[in-house]
Amino acid sequence: MRIDEQVRGAVTFLRPDGAITQQDSLTFRTKVVEAARKSMGRCVVDASAVPFMDSTALEALLDATEELGAAGRVLKLCGLSETVRECLELTGIAGRFDIYADGVSAARSFL
Repeated sequence: MRIDEQVRGAVTFLRPDGAITQQDSLTFRTKVVEAARKSMGRCVVDASAVPFMDSTALEALLDATEELGAAGRVLKLCGLSETVRECLELTGIAGRFDIYADGVSAARSFL
């Protein structure tokens, strides 16, 4: 899995490419937390190129959002595939994130 990072204005976008599994979960979590710290919490995970996340990847997302939550922020996700969205909903954790259809909507939410 590759994670592209792009800064658009004051918002950092992370775009993982490929399934996120146990092998990639720690790297993914670290990258999200570092990006959020650098951008004062203005970080969006664009999951449009992620076909699947296993339980360790979901746990990494939860860890990242808990760390952001300590600073009063919420992790924002966009571009979720139907499979990833279902994983979040079935595990009951979808409500712990701000979820947007696309990056523009997610970036505007910081205004």
